[in-house]
Amino acid sequence: MSGYVYELKQYYASRAGRMVRRLLQAYIHDFWPDVKGKRILGYGYAVPFLKALQDDAVQVFGLMPAGGGVHHWQQKGVNKVAVTLEDFIPLETESVDLILITHGLEFSTAPEEMLAEMWRVLKSNGRMIVVVPNRLGMWARVEHTPFGHGKPYTSTQLTGLLNKALFVCERKSRALFMPPFKSFLVLRTAYAMESFGKYIFPGLSGVHVFEVSKQVYAGALKQETKKAQGRRILVADSVGT
Repeated sequence: MSGYVYELKQYYASRAGRMVRRLLQAYIHDFWPDVKGKRILGYGYAVPFLKALQDDAVQVFGLMPAGGGVHHWQQKGVNKVAVTLEDFIPLETESVDLILITHGLEFSTAPEEMLAEMWRVLKSNGRMIVVVPNRLGMWARVEHTPFGHGKPYTSTQLTGLLNKALFVCERKSRALFMPPFKSFLVLRTAYAMESFGKYIFPGLSGVHVFEVSKQVYAGALKQETKKAQGRRILVADSVGT
């Protein structure tokens, strides 16, 4: 999906997209109830969810992979979004407290390389949330939502990929149990379906929500490669506060 960020922006501006944002934001808040003093990176297309985190965190900013395009975020004030390569995140090693990946992993052409970079920039005591479409769910089969594009994952596949990248799953949940329809009736019942869906048909959720930490003991911090030499590194003040 070349240039998909503008499609995502349009989707989250719609009535259905706003409902999806509120539902997923609840899971993110459940995992991260207190972000005071944290430096937070949103990767992929995390802008709709970063807005709720920026008031309490010391710094919140987004990186969008070059293949999907990029747009300005904040309408007023300092821009807090930059474009990046998947295999080289322009941040210092161990410089981020929390990472939120939404609409990122499923669109990645090099997921192992991208996750290796996330491992590098995340602090040793940091946490990362990954939201990806569920291969077994209805949302991965409907193309009028962003979750119907890219590569969906089963829970086992996602766990294996994260473990290979030296991440340990701390908590996981499933989300989006309402059908991926645009009707007003479906949207009105979204909260009720979210409440009982996880008990009645948990395997058919729209997305997986994983929180992971680093396996620091499994390998030394990665050294900067020749590929990274000569490229710019964003330090804390470079992306706005």
